[in-house]
Amino acid sequence: MRAATLYYVDGLSQAEVASAIGVSRSNVSRVLAEARKAGIVTITITDPFGRASDLEQLLQQRFGLREVRVARGSDDDLGRVGLLGAEWLERELPHEGAIALSWGASVQAVVDAVEPGRSRPRLEVLPLVGGLSIVDSAQDGNVLVRSLATRLGANHRRLYAPAVVESATLRDGLLRESTIGSVLDAAAAAQIAVVGIGVVGSGASAAIVESTNLSPDEQAAFESSGAIGDCCTRFFDASGRPVDSPVDRRVVAIELEALQGVGTVVAVAVGARKAPAVRAALAGGLPDVLVIDEPLATALLAEA
Repeated sequence: MRAATLYYVDGLSQAEVASAIGVSRSNVSRVLAEARKAGIVTITITDPFGRASDLEQLLQQRFGLREVRVARGSDDDLGRVGLLGAEWLERELPHEGAIALSWGASVQAVVDAVEPGRSRPRLEVLPLVGGLSIVDSAQDGNVLVRSLATRLGANHRRLYAPAVVESATLRDGLLRESTIGSVLDAAAAAQIAVVGIGVVGSGASAAIVESTNLSPDEQAAFESSGAIGDCCTRFFDASGRPVDSPVDRRVVAIELEALQGVGTVVAVAVGARKAPAVRAALAGGLPDVLVIDEPLATALLAEA
């Protein structure tokens, strides 16, 4: 017991322990091994990011992803997922060019976990979606863009348009504005895009549809379109293909085809309930990198 205390608690070397208790170094090594075997000493390796590496490897191989980060834990913990996303982003952060963001709680968790760093005057943060009054103001795309730019010491641009409007005519007119179209074009050319994945019929996805004020016929058309999930307020079906619907024609946001042209698309999501939508996004080849929690990872593998 004394040898274990001197070695593990006081930090002495095995040679120093041997000298202190008057035995040989080989005896100290044997005693320490027996202490671990008997349970007198237990060793815990703490992963600061709490990653489930076994699930990461399975998901990467199953879906052909560039990288996967899975936060361990049985509950929906946006904080842990946000830390993993921020760790990945800080590691891959370009010194110049552009990073683009969508909106929502998952993207906010990543932004909030980014540590302020040195100034990057040649880096720009851009929105992928117009402003959303239907969500918590902290989750709005323009707010998140400004917050991340501040943390990174980078420049940023706003998208001076709502994400959802009440007519296709108004949407088309907004997109013709150079101050709006140019921002979306620049976002499509970004090196990295961080996006969330929504589920049709729940949460913010349902609020997006509701905010378009569809007529009964338009609502029926949307419901029969096969939409299963959304990304950047753009809806897609079970194969990950963009859905042509009245909702899509009222959205001021990057097109899904254009989003796939971004260098690296990082999708962040939490909860097993999102498995059908995330799997559809994977089927469509939307994300390159996936940052999720353990329940969602398990559900994705079960479905596959």
